[in-house]
Amino acid sequence: MTIAEQYEWHQANLRRHRVSRRNFLRGSAAAAAVSAVGLSPFGRRAYAEDVQLAVANRRVGFGGDASSQLRLAAQLSRNPKGTKVFLDHGPTPALGASVEAEVRNLMTQIPTGDGGLLGAEQFYVHAPVNGLPGRMPHFYQWRTDDGFITDVRSASTAMPSVRDAMGTFRFTMIGDQGTDETPLLPPGLTPGDYDDNYYKPDDDPTVPHTTNLMNQIAASNPDFHVLAGDIAYADPDGAGKPPKFMKSGKPPAGFDRFNPFVWDVYFGLIEASASTTPWMFATGNHDMEAAYPTHGYGGHLARMDFPGNGPKGCPSVYSFTYGNVAVLSLDANDVSYEITANTGYSHGAQNTWVERTLAAHRANPNIDFIICFFHHCAYSTTASHASDGGVRSAWTALFDRYQVDLVLQGHNHVFERSDPIRANRPTTVAADNGIVYPETDGIVYYTVGCGGRPRYEFQPGELESYRGNELADTFVPNSYVWDAQGGKQDEAVAWSRVRYRGYAFIRVDVRPGQLVSEMDVVAVDEYGRELDKLTYRRPVRA
Repeated sequence: MTIAEQYEWHQANLRRHRVSRRNFLRGSAAAAAVSAVGLSPFGRRAYAEDVQLAVANRRVGFGGDASSQLRLAAQLSRNPKGTKVFLDHGPTPALGASVEAEVRNLMTQIPTGDGGLLGAEQFYVHAPVNGLPGRMPHFYQWRTDDGFITDVRSASTAMPSVRDAMGTFRFTMIGDQGTDETPLLPPGLTPGDYDDNYYKPDDDPTVPHTTNLMNQIAASNPDFHVLAGDIAYADPDGAGKPPKFMKSGKPPAGFDRFNPFVWDVYFGLIEASASTTPWMFATGNHDMEAAYPTHGYGGHLARMDFPGNGPKGCPSVYSFTYGNVAVLSLDANDVSYEITANTGYSHGAQNTWVERTLAAHRANPNIDFIICFFHHCAYSTTASHASDGGVRSAWTALFDRYQVDLVLQGHNHVFERSDPIRANRPTTVAADNGIVYPETDGIVYYTVGCGGRPRYEFQPGELESYRGNELADTFVPNSYVWDAQGGKQDEAVAWSRVRYRGYAFIRVDVRPGQLVSEMDVVAVDEYGRELDKLTYRRPVRA
Protein backbone atom coordinates (compact mmCIF):
# COMPACT_ATOMS: atom_id res chain seq x y z
CA MET A 1 0.00 0.00 0.00
CA THR A 2 1.03 3.59 -0.52
CA ILE A 3 1.30 5.80 2.56
CA ALA A 4 -1.98 7.48 1.60
CA GLU A 5 -3.70 4.06 1.35
CA GLN A 6 -2.18 3.01 4.66
CA TYR A 7 -3.57 6.12 6.33
CA GLU A 8 -7.08 5.35 5.08
CA TRP A 9 -6.76 1.73 6.25
CA HIS A 10 -5.49 3.00 9.59
CA GLN A 11 -8.41 5.38 10.02
CA ALA A 12 -10.93 2.67 9.17
CA ASN A 13 -9.33 0.43 11.80
CA LEU A 14 -9.56 3.19 14.40
CA ARG A 15 -13.22 3.75 13.69
CA ARG A 16 -13.77 0.14 14.71
CA HIS A 17 -11.54 0.35 17.80
CA ARG A 18 -11.69 3.91 19.09
CA VAL A 19 -9.73 4.68 22.28
CA SER A 20 -11.14 7.01 24.92
CA ARG A 21 -9.48 10.43 25.12
CA ARG A 22 -9.33 9.90 28.90
CA ASN A 23 -6.80 7.13 28.28
CA PHE A 24 -4.46 9.22 26.13
CA LEU A 25 -0.87 9.77 27.20
CA ARG A 26 -0.67 13.55 27.29
CA GLY A 27 1.99 16.21 27.41
CA SER A 28 5.66 16.04 26.50
CA ALA A 29 7.75 12.95 27.01
CA ALA A 30 10.84 15.10 26.59
CA ALA A 31 9.97 16.78 29.86
CA ALA A 32 10.01 13.50 31.73
CA ALA A 33 13.13 12.32 29.95
CA VAL A 34 15.22 15.32 30.98
CA SER A 35 13.62 15.80 34.40
CA ALA A 36 15.06 12.45 35.36
CA VAL A 37 18.50 14.10 35.28
CA GLY A 38 17.30 17.35 36.80
CA LEU A 39 17.33 19.45 33.63
CA SER A 40 13.64 19.77 32.79
CA PRO A 41 12.16 23.27 32.63
CA PHE A 42 8.82 21.51 33.10
CA GLY A 43 9.65 19.82 36.41
CA ARG A 44 9.00 16.24 37.46
CA ARG A 45 5.21 16.54 37.30
CA ALA A 46 5.29 17.47 33.62
CA TYR A 47 2.16 15.54 32.66
CA ALA A 48 -0.08 16.57 35.52
CA GLU A 49 -3.04 18.65 34.40
CA ASP A 50 -2.94 20.75 37.57
CA VAL A 51 0.58 22.15 37.11
CA GLN A 52 1.47 25.36 35.34
CA LEU A 53 1.67 25.17 31.57
CA ALA A 54 5.28 25.31 30.37
CA VAL A 55 7.09 25.81 27.04
CA ALA A 56 10.32 24.05 25.98
CA ASN A 57 11.96 22.24 23.03
CA ARG A 58 12.37 25.54 21.20
CA ARG A 59 13.57 25.75 17.62
CA VAL A 60 13.76 28.21 14.76
CA GLY A 61 13.85 27.99 10.97
CA PHE A 62 13.71 30.24 7.94
CA GLY A 63 10.56 31.30 6.14
CA GLY A 64 10.25 31.40 2.36
CA ASP A 65 12.27 34.63 2.29
CA ALA A 66 15.11 33.61 4.58
CA SER A 67 16.60 37.10 4.73
CA SER A 68 13.45 38.60 6.27
CA GLN A 69 11.43 35.74 7.82
CA LEU A 70 11.91 33.47 10.82
CA ARG A 71 9.63 30.65 11.91
CA LEU A 72 9.66 29.88 15.64
CA ALA A 73 8.24 26.76 17.27
CA ALA A 74 8.22 25.03 20.64
CA GLN A 75 6.39 22.35 22.58
CA LEU A 76 3.90 22.61 25.44
CA SER A 77 4.06 20.45 28.55
CA ARG A 78 0.33 19.68 28.44
CA ASN A 79 -2.98 20.67 26.93
CA PRO A 80 -3.19 24.47 27.27
CA LYS A 81 -6.97 24.27 27.78
CA GLY A 82 -7.56 27.83 26.71
CA THR A 83 -4.37 29.26 28.20
CA LYS A 84 -2.87 31.55 25.59
CA VAL A 85 0.76 31.30 24.54
CA PHE A 86 2.69 34.29 23.20
CA LEU A 87 5.96 34.92 21.43
CA ASP A 88 7.53 38.17 22.65
CA HIS A 89 10.18 39.38 20.24
CA GLY A 90 12.23 42.36 19.10
CA PRO A 91 15.57 43.63 17.77
CA THR A 92 17.08 43.83 21.28
CA PRO A 93 16.76 41.74 24.45
CA ALA A 94 14.17 44.30 25.59
CA LEU A 95 11.87 42.73 22.95
CA GLY A 96 8.90 45.06 22.51
CA ALA A 97 6.51 43.16 20.22
CA SER A 98 4.22 40.23 20.93
CA VAL A 99 2.21 37.77 18.84
CA GLU A 100 -0.19 35.09 20.00
CA ALA A 101 1.10 31.67 18.99
CA GLU A 102 -0.83 29.09 17.03
CA VAL A 103 -1.33 25.89 19.03
CA ARG A 104 -1.28 22.67 17.00
CA ASN A 105 -2.66 19.58 18.70
CA LEU A 106 -1.18 16.35 17.32
CA MET A 107 -3.31 13.32 18.18
CA THR A 108 -1.92 9.85 17.55
CA GLN A 109 -3.75 6.55 17.81
CA ILE A 110 -1.97 3.39 16.72
CA PRO A 111 -2.41 -0.35 17.41
CA THR A 112 -0.08 -1.94 19.94
CA GLY A 113 1.66 -5.28 19.88
CA ASP A 114 -0.58 -6.62 22.65
CA GLY A 115 -3.79 -5.99 20.67
CA GLY A 116 -4.67 -2.65 22.23
CA LEU A 117 -4.36 0.95 21.10
CA LEU A 118 -1.88 3.64 22.05
CA GLY A 119 -3.40 7.10 22.24
CA ALA A 120 -1.04 10.06 22.47
CA GLU A 121 -1.64 13.79 22.49
CA GLN A 122 1.10 16.40 21.95
CA PHE A 123 0.90 20.18 21.67
CA TYR A 124 3.15 22.45 19.62
CA VAL A 125 3.17 26.23 19.33
CA HIS A 126 4.21 28.21 16.26
CA ALA A 127 4.76 31.88 15.53
CA PRO A 128 5.97 33.49 12.26
CA VAL A 129 7.98 36.70 12.36
CA ASN A 130 8.28 38.63 9.08
CA GLY A 131 9.72 41.90 7.83
CA LEU A 132 13.09 41.55 9.53
CA PRO A 133 16.41 42.97 8.29
CA GLY A 134 18.87 40.53 6.75
CA ARG A 135 21.47 38.75 8.87
CA MET A 136 20.44 40.57 12.01
CA PRO A 137 19.81 38.87 15.36
CA HIS A 138 16.22 38.90 16.53
CA PHE A 139 15.46 38.22 20.20
CA TYR A 140 12.53 36.25 21.56
CA GLN A 141 10.96 34.54 24.53
CA TRP A 142 7.92 32.29 24.91
CA ARG A 143 5.31 33.29 27.48
CA THR A 144 1.97 31.92 28.70
CA ASP A 145 -0.76 34.18 30.01
CA ASP A 146 -0.75 32.34 33.33
CA GLY A 147 2.80 33.40 34.09
CA PHE A 148 5.36 31.01 32.56
CA ILE A 149 8.24 32.77 30.73
CA THR A 150 11.29 31.23 29.04
CA ASP A 151 14.69 32.86 28.94
CA VAL A 152 15.47 35.25 26.06
CA ARG A 153 17.32 33.82 23.07
CA SER A 154 18.12 35.14 19.62
CA ALA A 155 18.32 33.86 16.05
CA SER A 156 19.39 35.59 12.86
CA THR A 157 17.83 35.86 9.44
CA ALA A 158 19.82 34.98 6.33
CA MET A 159 22.40 37.17 4.66
CA PRO A 160 20.76 39.05 1.74
CA SER A 161 21.58 37.84 -1.77
CA VAL A 162 23.01 41.20 -2.83
CA ARG A 163 26.63 41.10 -3.90
CA ASP A 164 27.73 44.22 -2.02
CA ALA A 165 26.06 43.02 1.20
CA MET A 166 27.67 39.58 1.28
CA GLY A 167 30.27 38.37 3.74
CA THR A 168 31.62 34.98 4.81
CA PHE A 169 29.32 32.49 6.48
CA ARG A 170 29.16 28.88 7.62
CA PHE A 171 26.61 26.09 7.68
CA THR A 172 26.66 22.47 8.82
CA MET A 173 24.89 19.35 7.56
CA ILE A 174 24.11 15.83 8.69
CA GLY A 175 21.60 13.06 8.02
CA ASP A 176 20.07 10.13 9.91
CA GLN A 177 20.24 11.50 13.42
CA GLY A 178 17.99 10.07 16.13
CA THR A 179 18.85 10.40 19.84
CA ASP A 180 20.90 8.64 22.51
CA GLU A 181 18.05 8.83 25.07
CA THR A 182 15.29 6.24 25.44
CA PRO A 183 11.82 7.84 25.69
CA LEU A 184 10.07 7.40 29.03
CA LEU A 185 6.68 7.09 27.37
CA PRO A 186 5.05 4.69 27.14
CA PRO A 187 6.68 3.24 30.27
CA GLY A 188 8.94 0.20 30.11
CA LEU A 189 10.74 0.77 26.81
CA THR A 190 13.87 -1.22 26.05
CA PRO A 191 16.99 0.81 25.08
CA GLY A 192 17.85 0.31 21.45
CA ASP A 193 14.32 0.12 20.04
CA TYR A 194 13.45 3.85 19.85
CA ASP A 195 16.88 5.43 20.24
CA ASP A 196 20.46 5.14 18.98
CA ASN A 197 21.53 2.61 21.64
CA TYR A 198 21.68 -0.13 19.02
CA TYR A 199 25.26 -0.91 18.12
CA LYS A 200 27.07 -3.55 16.20
CA PRO A 201 29.61 -5.66 18.10
CA ASP A 202 32.57 -3.59 16.90
CA ASP A 203 31.16 -0.41 18.46
CA ASP A 204 31.09 0.79 22.06
CA PRO A 205 27.49 1.15 23.36
CA THR A 206 28.62 3.45 26.19
CA VAL A 207 29.70 6.23 23.80
CA PRO A 208 26.95 8.85 23.17
CA HIS A 209 27.76 9.27 19.48
CA THR A 210 24.73 11.36 18.57
CA THR A 211 25.27 13.75 21.48
CA ASN A 212 28.96 14.01 20.60
CA LEU A 213 28.03 15.08 17.07
CA MET A 214 25.48 17.59 18.38
CA ASN A 215 28.18 19.12 20.55
CA GLN A 216 30.54 19.40 17.57
CA ILE A 217 27.84 20.99 15.41
CA ALA A 218 27.01 23.52 18.13
CA ALA A 219 30.70 24.27 18.65
CA SER A 220 31.04 24.99 14.91
CA ASN A 221 28.65 27.94 15.44
CA PRO A 222 26.96 27.65 12.03
CA ASP A 223 24.70 30.32 10.57
CA PHE A 224 22.24 27.55 9.68
CA HIS A 225 22.07 23.76 9.70
CA VAL A 226 20.47 21.29 7.26
CA LEU A 227 19.39 17.72 8.00
CA ALA A 228 18.92 15.31 5.09
CA GLY A 229 16.10 13.16 6.43
CA ASP A 230 15.60 10.32 8.93
CA ILE A 231 15.27 12.91 11.63
CA ALA A 232 14.14 11.38 14.94
CA TYR A 233 13.51 7.68 14.15
CA ALA A 234 10.09 7.58 15.78
CA ASP A 235 9.63 4.87 13.13
CA PRO A 236 12.88 2.89 13.55
CA ASP A 237 12.05 0.44 10.75
CA GLY A 238 11.51 2.92 7.91
CA ALA A 239 10.01 0.45 5.44
CA GLY A 240 6.95 2.60 4.73
CA LYS A 241 4.52 0.16 6.40
CA PRO A 242 1.53 0.76 8.72
CA PRO A 243 2.54 1.80 12.27
CA LYS A 244 2.35 -0.39 15.34
CA PHE A 245 3.68 0.41 18.80
CA MET A 246 5.93 -2.29 20.27
CA LYS A 247 7.61 -2.00 23.66
CA SER A 248 10.55 -4.02 22.37
CA GLY A 249 11.55 -6.32 19.57
CA LYS A 250 10.63 -6.38 15.92
CA PRO A 251 7.09 -5.65 14.71
CA PRO A 252 4.92 -8.38 13.16
CA ALA A 253 5.12 -8.85 9.42
CA GLY A 254 3.64 -5.95 7.46
CA PHE A 255 4.13 -3.28 10.16
CA ASP A 256 6.68 -0.67 11.22
CA ARG A 257 7.25 0.17 14.87
CA PHE A 258 6.22 3.71 15.79
CA ASN A 259 6.38 5.77 18.99
CA PRO A 260 5.39 9.46 18.68
CA PHE A 261 7.12 10.38 21.94
CA VAL A 262 10.52 9.86 20.32
CA TRP A 263 9.99 13.31 18.79
CA ASP A 264 9.85 14.91 22.24
CA VAL A 265 13.24 13.51 23.16
CA TYR A 266 14.64 14.54 19.78
CA PHE A 267 13.51 18.15 20.06
CA GLY A 268 15.06 18.24 23.52
CA LEU A 269 18.36 16.98 22.08
CA ILE A 270 18.61 19.69 19.43
CA GLU A 271 17.14 22.60 21.43
CA ALA A 272 20.49 24.07 22.52
CA SER A 273 21.40 24.55 18.85
CA ALA A 274 18.01 24.79 17.14
CA SER A 275 16.70 27.51 19.48
CA THR A 276 19.33 29.94 18.18
CA THR A 277 20.37 28.49 14.79
CA PRO A 278 17.85 27.88 11.99
CA TRP A 279 17.49 24.15 11.36
CA MET A 280 16.15 23.15 7.94
CA PHE A 281 14.82 19.61 7.41
CA ALA A 282 14.32 17.24 4.50
CA THR A 283 12.35 13.99 4.91
CA GLY A 284 13.61 10.43 4.63
CA ASN A 285 12.06 6.98 4.59
CA HIS A 286 11.89 6.88 8.42
CA ASP A 287 9.90 10.14 8.29
CA MET A 288 6.93 8.68 6.39
CA GLU A 289 4.50 8.23 9.29
CA ALA A 290 1.34 6.55 8.07
CA ALA A 291 -0.54 7.40 11.28
CA TYR A 292 -1.01 10.88 9.81
CA PRO A 293 -2.48 12.28 6.56
CA THR A 294 -0.77 14.23 3.74
CA HIS A 295 1.26 11.23 2.57
CA GLY A 296 2.50 10.55 6.10
CA TYR A 297 3.76 14.08 6.68
CA GLY A 298 0.86 15.34 8.82
CA GLY A 299 2.88 14.86 11.99
CA HIS A 300 5.66 17.02 10.60
CA LEU A 301 3.17 19.73 9.69
CA ALA A 302 2.05 19.82 13.33
CA ARG A 303 5.58 19.80 14.73
CA MET A 304 7.51 21.89 12.22
CA ASP A 305 7.38 24.93 9.98
CA PHE A 306 8.61 24.47 6.42
CA PRO A 307 9.13 27.53 4.16
CA GLY A 308 6.12 26.51 2.06
CA ASN A 309 7.44 27.74 -1.30
CA GLY A 310 7.65 24.33 -2.96
CA PRO A 311 5.03 22.43 -4.97
CA LYS A 312 1.61 22.00 -3.38
CA GLY A 313 1.31 18.85 -1.27
CA CYS A 314 5.08 18.43 -0.83
CA PRO A 315 5.77 20.12 2.53
CA SER A 316 9.47 19.26 2.81
CA VAL A 317 10.23 20.46 -0.74
CA TYR A 318 11.38 24.08 -0.67
CA SER A 319 14.18 26.50 -1.47
CA PHE A 320 15.91 29.32 0.34
CA THR A 321 18.90 31.54 -0.35
CA TYR A 322 21.65 32.62 2.00
CA GLY A 323 24.01 35.17 0.51
CA ASN A 324 25.41 33.71 -2.70
CA VAL A 325 24.16 30.17 -1.99
CA ALA A 326 20.80 28.75 -3.07
CA VAL A 327 19.66 25.67 -1.13
CA LEU A 328 16.99 23.20 -2.29
CA SER A 329 15.42 20.62 0.03
CA LEU A 330 14.01 17.72 -2.02
CA ASP A 331 11.86 14.74 -1.06
CA ALA A 332 13.53 11.60 -2.40
CA ASN A 333 10.65 9.46 -1.10
CA ASP A 334 8.76 10.75 -4.15
CA VAL A 335 11.25 9.29 -6.63
CA SER A 336 12.85 6.31 -4.86
CA TYR A 337 13.04 2.94 -6.60
CA GLU A 338 14.13 1.21 -3.37
CA ILE A 339 11.39 2.16 -0.86
CA THR A 340 8.25 2.87 -2.83
CA ALA A 341 5.54 3.67 -0.26
CA ASN A 342 5.47 7.31 -1.42
CA THR A 343 7.02 6.95 -4.88
CA GLY A 344 5.18 9.16 -7.35
CA TYR A 345 2.98 10.88 -4.77
CA SER A 346 3.60 14.35 -6.28
CA HIS A 347 2.63 13.11 -9.79
CA GLY A 348 5.63 14.87 -11.28
CA ALA A 349 4.99 18.23 -9.59
CA GLN A 350 8.21 18.04 -7.59
CA ASN A 351 10.38 17.37 -10.64
CA THR A 352 8.78 20.25 -12.54
CA TRP A 353 9.42 22.52 -9.57
CA VAL A 354 13.03 21.34 -9.28
CA GLU A 355 13.78 22.24 -12.90
CA ARG A 356 12.05 25.63 -12.67
CA THR A 357 13.78 26.50 -9.40
CA LEU A 358 17.24 25.42 -10.53
CA ALA A 359 16.86 27.45 -13.72
CA ALA A 360 15.88 30.56 -11.77
CA HIS A 361 18.77 30.25 -9.35
CA ARG A 362 21.35 29.62 -12.07
CA ALA A 363 20.10 32.67 -13.99
CA ASN A 364 20.53 34.89 -10.91
CA PRO A 365 23.94 36.64 -11.05
CA ASN A 366 23.94 37.01 -7.25
CA ILE A 367 23.82 33.22 -6.78
CA ASP A 368 27.15 31.46 -7.18
CA PHE A 369 26.63 28.07 -5.57
CA ILE A 370 23.56 25.83 -5.78
CA ILE A 371 23.23 23.07 -3.17
CA CYS A 372 20.62 20.31 -3.10
CA PHE A 373 20.02 18.10 -0.08
CA PHE A 374 17.78 15.05 0.24
CA HIS A 375 17.73 11.55 1.68
CA HIS A 376 18.12 8.58 -0.72
CA CYS A 377 21.47 8.50 -2.50
CA ALA A 378 22.05 9.05 -6.18
CA TYR A 379 25.63 7.89 -5.68
CA SER A 380 26.84 5.72 -2.82
CA THR A 381 28.37 2.26 -2.42
CA THR A 382 27.25 0.80 0.92
CA ALA A 383 26.12 -2.80 1.08
CA SER A 384 22.83 -1.79 2.74
CA HIS A 385 21.36 0.67 0.21
CA ALA A 386 24.02 1.75 -2.32
CA SER A 387 22.62 4.02 -5.09
CA ASP A 388 18.98 4.73 -5.95
CA GLY A 389 18.27 4.70 -9.68
CA GLY A 390 15.04 6.62 -9.10
CA VAL A 391 16.95 9.61 -7.75
CA ARG A 392 19.36 9.44 -10.66
CA SER A 393 16.58 9.20 -13.22
CA ALA A 394 14.61 12.11 -11.75
CA TRP A 395 17.31 14.64 -10.91
CA THR A 396 20.93 14.07 -11.90
CA ALA A 397 20.48 15.24 -15.51
CA LEU A 398 18.82 18.40 -14.15
CA PHE A 399 21.68 18.86 -11.71
CA ASP A 400 24.13 18.61 -14.62
CA ARG A 401 22.13 20.99 -16.82
CA TYR A 402 21.93 23.73 -14.21
CA GLN A 403 25.42 23.13 -12.81
CA VAL A 404 24.50 22.26 -9.24
CA ASP A 405 27.68 22.57 -7.23
CA LEU A 406 27.08 20.27 -4.29
CA VAL A 407 24.66 17.42 -3.52
CA LEU A 408 24.21 16.35 0.10
CA GLN A 409 22.57 12.97 0.82
CA GLY A 410 21.75 10.77 3.82
CA HIS A 411 20.23 7.25 4.05
CA ASN A 412 23.51 5.30 4.11
CA HIS A 413 25.00 5.35 7.61
CA VAL A 414 28.52 6.23 6.56
CA PHE A 415 30.46 9.18 5.22
CA GLU A 416 31.25 8.88 1.51
CA ARG A 417 32.38 11.52 -0.96
CA SER A 418 32.55 11.18 -4.72
CA ASP A 419 34.86 12.64 -7.29
CA PRO A 420 33.16 15.23 -9.54
CA ILE A 421 30.53 13.48 -11.67
CA ARG A 422 28.86 14.47 -14.91
CA ALA A 423 26.51 12.22 -16.94
CA ASN A 424 27.02 9.41 -14.38
CA ARG A 425 30.79 9.35 -14.88
CA PRO A 426 33.67 10.80 -12.87
CA THR A 427 35.48 13.60 -14.65
CA THR A 428 38.60 14.05 -12.52
CA VAL A 429 40.19 12.94 -9.28
CA ALA A 430 39.40 15.21 -6.33
CA ALA A 431 41.92 14.30 -3.64
CA ASP A 432 41.83 15.58 -0.06
CA ASN A 433 42.67 19.30 0.11
CA GLY A 434 42.04 19.63 -3.61
CA ILE A 435 40.20 22.31 -5.58
CA VAL A 436 37.08 21.60 -7.63
CA TYR A 437 35.76 23.87 -10.37
CA PRO A 438 32.09 22.76 -10.58
CA GLU A 439 31.42 24.73 -13.76
CA THR A 440 33.83 22.51 -15.70
CA ASP A 441 34.47 19.52 -13.42
CA GLY A 442 30.91 18.54 -12.49
CA ILE A 443 29.12 17.74 -9.24
CA VAL A 444 30.50 16.19 -6.06
CA TYR A 445 28.03 14.00 -4.15
CA TYR A 446 28.33 13.57 -0.38
CA THR A 447 26.69 10.83 1.67
CA VAL A 448 26.48 12.04 5.27
CA GLY A 449 24.02 9.59 6.80
CA CYS A 450 26.35 9.18 9.76
CA GLY A 451 24.50 11.04 12.50
CA GLY A 452 23.34 8.05 14.49
CA ARG A 453 21.75 4.58 14.35
CA PRO A 454 23.93 1.49 13.61
CA ARG A 455 26.92 1.73 11.28
CA TYR A 456 26.70 0.28 7.78
CA GLU A 457 29.26 -1.78 5.94
CA PHE A 458 30.64 -0.99 2.52
CA GLN A 459 30.60 -3.69 -0.15
CA PRO A 460 32.50 -6.92 0.58
CA GLY A 461 36.20 -6.20 0.17
CA GLU A 462 35.62 -2.43 -0.07
CA LEU A 463 37.91 -0.57 2.34
CA GLU A 464 37.67 2.83 3.98
CA SER A 465 39.78 5.67 2.59
CA TYR A 466 40.09 9.04 4.33
CA ARG A 467 42.72 11.50 5.57
CA GLY A 468 45.63 9.57 7.07
CA ASN A 469 44.22 6.32 5.69
CA GLU A 470 44.09 6.97 1.93
CA LEU A 471 43.98 4.11 -0.53
CA ALA A 472 45.96 4.40 -3.73
CA ASP A 473 43.06 2.77 -5.60
CA THR A 474 39.46 3.41 -4.51
CA PHE A 475 37.76 1.54 -7.38
CA VAL A 476 34.69 -0.50 -6.30
CA PRO A 477 33.92 -3.39 -8.68
CA ASN A 478 30.86 -4.76 -6.85
CA SER A 479 28.41 -1.99 -5.97
CA TYR A 480 24.83 -1.74 -7.26
CA VAL A 481 22.00 0.64 -8.13
CA TRP A 482 18.27 0.09 -7.50
CA ASP A 483 16.22 -0.17 -10.70
CA ALA A 484 12.58 0.66 -11.48
CA GLN A 485 11.51 -2.93 -10.73
CA GLY A 486 13.00 -2.80 -7.23
CA GLY A 487 15.98 -4.92 -8.24
CA LYS A 488 19.70 -4.39 -7.72
CA GLN A 489 21.70 -3.79 -10.88
CA ASP A 490 25.42 -4.52 -10.54
CA GLU A 491 27.62 -1.49 -10.96
CA ALA A 492 31.39 -1.00 -11.03
CA VAL A 493 32.22 2.36 -9.46
CA ALA A 494 35.18 4.61 -10.21
CA TRP A 495 33.76 7.74 -8.51
CA SER A 496 33.96 6.78 -4.81
CA ARG A 497 36.89 8.81 -3.44
CA VAL A 498 36.48 9.06 0.37
CA ARG A 499 34.86 6.45 2.64
CA TYR A 500 34.53 6.45 6.44
CA ARG A 501 32.27 4.27 8.64
CA GLY A 502 32.34 6.37 11.81
CA TYR A 503 30.13 9.22 13.01
CA ALA A 504 30.62 12.49 11.17
CA PHE A 505 29.05 15.70 9.80
CA ILE A 506 30.17 18.33 7.31
CA ARG A 507 31.08 21.96 7.88
CA VAL A 508 30.84 24.36 4.96
CA ASP A 509 32.57 27.76 4.92
CA VAL A 510 31.52 30.11 2.13
CA ARG A 511 33.53 33.11 0.94
CA PRO A 512 31.57 35.24 -1.53
CA GLY A 513 33.79 37.28 -3.84
CA GLN A 514 33.66 39.98 -6.48
CA LEU A 515 35.57 37.96 -9.08
CA VAL A 516 35.72 34.42 -7.66
CA SER A 517 33.71 32.82 -4.85
CA GLU A 518 34.94 29.87 -2.81
CA MET A 519 33.41 27.25 -0.57
CA ASP A 520 35.33 24.87 1.72
CA VAL A 521 33.57 21.59 2.56
CA VAL A 522 35.14 19.73 5.48
CA ALA A 523 34.13 16.36 6.91
CA VAL A 524 34.49 16.27 10.71
CA ASP A 525 34.12 13.28 13.04
CA GLU A 526 32.40 13.22 16.44
CA TYR A 527 35.59 14.30 18.21
CA GLY A 528 36.32 17.26 15.94
CA ARG A 529 38.94 15.57 13.76
CA GLU A 530 38.91 16.50 10.07
CA LEU A 531 38.59 13.59 7.63
CA ASP A 532 38.48 15.34 4.26
CA LYS A 533 38.41 18.80 2.71
CA LEU A 534 37.66 20.19 -0.73
CA THR A 535 37.56 23.80 -1.90
CA TYR A 536 34.98 24.71 -4.55
CA ARG A 537 35.79 27.68 -6.73
CA ARG A 538 33.38 29.41 -9.11
CA PRO A 539 33.88 32.62 -11.16
CA VAL A 540 31.39 35.38 -10.38
CA ARG A 541 29.20 36.32 -13.33
CA ALA A 542 28.65 39.95 -14.25
